[in-house]
Amino acid sequence: MRPPGGAPSAHTDPFIAGELPPRELWPQFDYSAPHLRGYPDRLNASVALLDAAVAAGAGDKPVFHCEGVTWSYRHLLDRVQRLARVLVEEFGVVPGGRVLLRSPNTPMMAACWLAIVRAGGVVVATTPLLRARELAFILEKAQVRLALCDIGIVEELAAAAARSPVLERISCFTAACDAAHGDADLDRRVATTPAGAGAVATAADDVALVSFTSGTTGNPKGAAHFHRDLLAVTDCWPRVYTVERDEVIAGSPTLAFTYGLAASLLYPLRYQASAVLIPRPAPEAILAAIGRYRVTSLYSVPTSYQAMLSLAPHHDLSSLRKCTSAGENLRTQLWSDWRAATGRGIVNGLGTTEMLTHFVSESMQVASGGSMGRAVPGYTVRLIDDEGRPVACGERGRLAVIGPTGCRYIGDPARQQVAVQGGWNVTGDLCEQDPEGAPAVRRPRRRHDRVVRLQHLAAGDRARALRAPEGRGLRGGRRPGRRARQHRACMRGAARSGRGGRCDRARAAGARQGRARAVQVPARRALPRHVTDDRDRQDPALPPARSLARTRAGGAVSARRGRAA
Repeated sequence: MRPPGGAPSAHTDPFIAGELPPRELWPQFDYSAPHLRGYPDRLNASVALLDAAVAAGAGDKPVFHCEGVTWSYRHLLDRVQRLARVLVEEFGVVPGGRVLLRSPNTPMMAACWLAIVRAGGVVVATTPLLRARELAFILEKAQVRLALCDIGIVEELAAAAARSPVLERISCFTAACDAAHGDADLDRRVATTPAGAGAVATAADDVALVSFTSGTTGNPKGAAHFHRDLLAVTDCWPRVYTVERDEVIAGSPTLAFTYGLAASLLYPLRYQASAVLIPRPAPEAILAAIGRYRVTSLYSVPTSYQAMLSLAPHHDLSSLRKCTSAGENLRTQLWSDWRAATGRGIVNGLGTTEMLTHFVSESMQVASGGSMGRAVPGYTVRLIDDEGRPVACGERGRLAVIGPTGCRYIGDPARQQVAVQGGWNVTGDLCEQDPEGAPAVRRPRRRHDRVVRLQHLAAGDRARALRAPEGRGLRGGRRPGRRARQHRACMRGAARSGRGGRCDRARAAGARQGRARAVQVPARRALPRHVTDDRDRQDPALPPARSLARTRAGGAVSARRGRAA
């Protein structure tokens, strides 16, 4: 079936379309499932999500709760319309123009995201954890001229602007767009701009979002997603992990990650539910929000579940109906402990930045831990060998997937050739297919080492990396390199001095003048390949990980600890 799109592009700025990989390197797209048929060739995802919800009668219903502030669907639409006018009339954003977003999870972050899409622009959302160097790379890679930033975290972006002359303007806002800060110029512009702005009639296959990976295997990769992708994912995984109209959703992932974007923005709008946005998603804050707002559905990662476990008995979690996890393997013991503490099991799943959200998930009726489930309706998953041929049952192969979404790296055809082979999206996971009945896989390890920027990791991640024995190798007994040892010493000194993960430049003198920021960690510890692979690096403690994955349409998966690559 022909994917939606093919209408003339609405983009007048051709840059992002020109950066997409050649068509012969694209994956196959499958819209043959009944629930994926009927999308028009011309659609704007902001209108299809927000305007449609208001038109369906959700206008007066709460859409976001955030630290005592509640926005209705109608108020959100008003803010989005005003913001879209500011973007176009005052900042000169044209269809196809890239706009960088830098903010924790707040109502204004969500409103800016929707306004950019409404104006036909391309969202480039970034996590607050990124530093000036990483931000400068993204600005250059996506040729971003305008950035919208929460006023509380503007310093690193300002430093990035000094490194990247392509950025022409930074406009700042507050969490609720209430002009509470004198330098929040975007708040004031919104207050004086009339509402009622229309939306650009974008093509279904115009780019709406570029989501950057962490760069742990080199420079970050920008994964492009179309307007149709943003709708398709709302009609796939929620067929397994359901979203009801009366639900209140909360979670730990940031909106800058595709897992958090889907959980806290795309799914709630599509199903007219409510979301609790938690700017600083520490375990205590998440648990408190569950009780305060009567949260029914929790999206998080094993790191966060482990950290919340000991605190759960001190909070009212009686409103919770269901919980889901992604980003790293959910250990069987953690699944059992969480169920014992809360009365709720955790639905495990697998997704990547390149695929936008989940393509594998356990069912809502999951009765035990240790599995990642089956292919989500609309996706097909299989294991392939190095020549792209399906492997036999019980043999190890690479995980590959086809569905309505897929990998399209901007400006990086070499990496695109690795990520897409024979029309299949190849995730980088080495898997074994379960020999029992329906096809199922285990993911014992990645094909490559990981290089992790320690200042981007949660405290537990850093602590585990720093506890690695000095004399032992990072893989197979090999000693770490000189720069890795220097940086580890720097990190230990920072931890002792109470500075957390920030590396003091004086302590790092001699390690490339204080710029030695990366260190390899053992592959067996299974740290995530991408910051945006459904994992919130702000979570405080990482439990011992068992990497794991899945298969094609039908097979369930059981966990098994992997060996070092």
